[in-house]
Amino acid sequence: MPLFPRRFVAALLAISLCLFVWVPVGLAISPSELGSSPPQELIVDEANVFSRASRNELESKLKGLEDQRVDARLITLRRLDYGYSLKSFGEELMASWSGKSEVPLLLILIETQNKRAALLADSALQSQLPESLLTSTARTTMTLPLRDGDRYRQSSIDGLARLSTVLAGGEDPGPPEVLERVALPTNIPTKAETEESDATTWIIVLLVLGTIIPMATWWVFSR
Repeated sequence: MPLFPRRFVAALLAISLCLFVWVPVGLAISPSELGSSPPQELIVDEANVFSRASRNELESKLKGLEDQRVDARLITLRRLDYGYSLKSFGEELMASWSGKSEVPLLLILIETQNKRAALLADSALQSQLPESLLTSTARTTMTLPLRDGDRYRQSSIDGLARLSTVLAGGEDPGPPEVLERVALPTNIPTKAETEESDATTWIIVLLVLGTIIPMATWWVFSR
């Protein structure tokens, strides 16, 4: 092979290899990439799942928690860097950001790859937002909308509403009720009913034929 084509093919292979290696790494994220202190924005939408209208609505609800002396931050992530769970990601981010805000910090994390949520609160909020409440809110209140049609806005609103109620001194509304889907009555027979009906029909046909054929044979030959 001539020298120029060899160099051209080698260059293409090198570029392809770089792209293959770089793309997955570029999608993953670690806590250090979000900075050593909370950004000015209350929403860090790394996964790009919120529309402008949804973002404005959620920012308004996050700011509403400032009345309860809580600095609430909503963060969406596509894919975590190797070795991180969503909880450990939040813990490291909390350790980095905590103490750099005038009021206690509350982190609301959503990972779109596995459709999971996690909530972490500063230790100063433990009496108001115990770990059991944060875990229940993340695993039920927020996760159900995520797995039911990728409803990221609804997941965030439901989670914030539950925590806001508790922070305002109200009783925890608890996880959402899971509605049991009941099949509506129908006149269409099931497969088993159809098979049973077909079997019954064949038995009747065979019994009729078993009666008619001998009688017809006897009548023909007796003439």
